[in-house]
Amino acid sequence: MLIALLKSKLHKATVTAASVDYEGSLTIAGDLADLVGLRAYERILIGNMANGERFETYVIRGAEGSGAIELNGATALLGKPGDRLTIMSYAQLTPEEAAAHKPRVALLDEKNRVVR
Repeated sequence: MLIALLKSKLHKATVTAASVDYEGSLTIAGDLADLVGLRAYERILIGNMANGERFETYVIRGAEGSGAIELNGATALLGKPGDRLTIMSYAQLTPEEAAAHKPRVALLDEKNRVVR
């Protein structure tokens, strides 16, 4: 049996751009993705704190240090610059792995700087 547990979370990330004319995904500044262990093309769940929308997509790495959190393609219709997002990924773990698991979580400010 495998258990799905939170692996990575960026909490209160601020949307910096939204472009419907893109193939789709969520661009995340590379350093922020690395901080919580998100990989390029990894499946993610997003909750938009401004409008309650929840949706899935995948990670595109943005420029290091840019603070980029960009809604692309259809996801651009689910939020706008300035909205705050919770970005999450999950891992499938055995009960033994789950017992020692700790998710990697970062709380961000309105400029996507790490608060904790």
